[in-house]
Amino acid sequence: MKIALIKEGKIPSDNRVALTPQQCKTVMELYPQISIYVQHSAGRCFSDDEYKAAGITVTDDISHCDVMLGIKEVPVEMLIDNKTYLFFSHTKKLQPYNRHLLQEIIRKNITLIDYECLEHEDGARIIGFGFFAGVVGAHNGMLAFGKRTGAFSLQKVSEAKTFQHLIHTYFGLKIPPVKIVLTGSGRVSHGLVEIVNLLGIHEVEPEDFLNKTFKYPVYVHLKGGLLYEDENGNYSREDFHKNPANYKCKFHKYIPHTDILMNGIYWDKDIPRLFEMEDISKPDFKIQTIADVTDDMHGSVPCNLGDSTIEDPVYGVDKKSGEKTEPFLPTSIDIMAVGNLPNELPRDASTYFGEQMIKFIIPEMLKDKSDIIYKATITKRGSLNTPFLYMKEYASI
Repeated sequence: MKIALIKEGKIPSDNRVALTPQQCKTVMELYPQISIYVQHSAGRCFSDDEYKAAGITVTDDISHCDVMLGIKEVPVEMLIDNKTYLFFSHTKKLQPYNRHLLQEIIRKNITLIDYECLEHEDGARIIGFGFFAGVVGAHNGMLAFGKRTGAFSLQKVSEAKTFQHLIHTYFGLKIPPVKIVLTGSGRVSHGLVEIVNLLGIHEVEPEDFLNKTFKYPVYVHLKGGLLYEDENGNYSREDFHKNPANYKCKFHKYIPHTDILMNGIYWDKDIPRLFEMEDISKPDFKIQTIADVTDDMHGSVPCNLGDSTIEDPVYGVDKKSGEKTEPFLPTSIDIMAVGNLPNELPRDASTYFGEQMIKFIIPEMLKDKSDIIYKATITKRGSLNTPFLYMKEYASI
């Protein structure tokens, strides 16, 4: 099997990689039947020279390779016919902006394995950058709140360069007695929790969060059962994922008590939003800063009006008009909605991602048959795979 690490072509550019130089070397030592080639790129967090130093061939032409490992969506003009690609395609929710991409994948007879669809038997995601999205998202949310209030100051994540250095910037920092809500139960929420704990923010029970005043910063972590209930007041994780439209969201009672919302919850169109757009103009809407790490435009956070950037991560939303404004205004809510947050810690995030690839995915790719790979294969040699036949109309040319 010949594997290529392809250069990223999506704009804005992404500097993460699926395997670090040392990990490429490790894979070829563990599996002599695998050869890895790296497509020349000036934009990676690991340079061409670092791959060469690890004994990996760097080349412009990867057309001889069987499997193409990327990160973000591959521009259609860069797709090579009849190959197998692994990347985040952002098509499984029938996203309209990537419909043409899937159509071209089918036309070019490509097999597409989507990282997002790689799951353990119980449905848990195997691989992703979510933890570092949560880390950077939580930091950026706190940075934004500090700028709004003037109560403390944080430097940008990219100035720290590594996760270890970022942690050192928290030493001696004093956070005022704010109340923070974290949502979600996956890797993103783990990253959120990591940062608020490192900042010395204390976790409290939901009842105390709603009914008590604290002289120190606190957070509450809201997972499925604390956020959603059916008409009988019950919550079943399995039923919720099958029938989300039968549930209502209970977040409204936290709104009058929350200064900062850090959102790490999965969302699609049938899942109730945390609140509605009209709620932001109500007098009891206390939330000042929202770090929407999940980052679905008009999704679980309806005042997410679209992506911000690493360079300019925060924008304002006017509470009355609902229109985008400058951040940090008395009449606005601050929104942090960056779609490529792990790019601020790309070497750490790439190392973490590659470890999961080596542990769980590459061994599956070498099997004659793998349920894990099969269930994540959206197209097989240019045809929709059975688990994704619901995409037929979306994928039709």
